[in-house]
Amino acid sequence: MRVGYIQIYTGDGKGKTTAALGLALRASGHGLRSYVGQFMKGQHYGELAALRDHPDITIEQYGDLQCVRREEITAEHIAQAHRGLDRARQAMHSGQYQIIVLDEVNVALWFGLLAVDEVLAFLDERPDNVEVILTGRRAPAELITVADLVTEMTEVKHYYQRGVTARDGIER
Repeated sequence: MRVGYIQIYTGDGKGKTTAALGLALRASGHGLRSYVGQFMKGQHYGELAALRDHPDITIEQYGDLQCVRREEITAEHIAQAHRGLDRARQAMHSGQYQIIVLDEVNVALWFGLLAVDEVLAFLDERPDNVEVILTGRRAPAELITVADLVTEMTEVKHYYQRGVTARDGIER
């Protein structure tokens, strides 16, 4: 029987979501199915179009069309995050998926959209054969403690510092 682990991709460097999506793509080449729940994202990202008809990867978003700042959080943003966690829980228990990605869940925690205890409870419910990947900056210490693998992306240099904004096909 395959054993699943808890992975975290965090840090201020670029590539956390990309790494999680790459893992899902690689897994699909071995017949494994992935569910990707994107917290705080409602705008178009290239992966939505690329994976729309992929038979082994399901991707759903739980956020607004506009990026939100921490000081702009509303009750609806909190409700979106809770709906996302509930939907990911359903996917995790459905028996259809071997990999569950909670994309940007760490940022949702930092913004106060979810409580750490809620995500820890989610992880406690994880079936032994399901891999869970959590992405986003500022992973809380409590999640790092329970994770089996933690990768921190460190920014050494980024063209954003020169005023280059997110580009289609590269950052979104």
